[in-house]
Amino acid sequence: MLAAVILLQVVSACFFIGDVFWELTSSGLTLHTAFETCAAVALVCGVIFGFFEMIRMYRTSKFAQDALRIAADAFGEMIRNRFDTWKLSPTEQEVALLTLKGFDVSEIADLRRTAQGTVRAQQTSIYSKSGTANRGQFVSSFIDALIETPVAGRAAIG
Repeated sequence: MLAAVILLQVVSACFFIGDVFWELTSSGLTLHTAFETCAAVALVCGVIFGFFEMIRMYRTSKFAQDALRIAADAFGEMIRNRFDTWKLSPTEQEVALLTLKGFDVSEIADLRRTAQGTVRAQQTSIYSKSGTANRGQFVSSFIDALIETPVAGRAAIG
């Protein structure tokens, strides 16, 4: 959308610049021509600013996407490491991941095409192996690991 606006401004600037040159050659410098010249210069400045702002926004967006991807990869690695440390079976890992994503027992059973009792038994095993007592503690253990990570500027606040 921003690119379309900038393109429209470029076309308008070209029109104004052409109009200014036509009026300068036909009637010389008048108050009207001077005003149109100022408007054309302002429009060209706006086009240039808009172009550089669009580039800056693209780079900022790309940086944020890259940072999010890095954080997601790191969190995924932490999850896999914990699952390995706890020696969860592949089935338990799948149930644990669905539990972390917020699915309840019936949803996990439907997704995995198993009985709800089977999912409950797997969650009980997961909680036991992870040293947690329930879903809340299990999920909280991952959130706590994220919170323990130092945040820039934290020392200045606390």
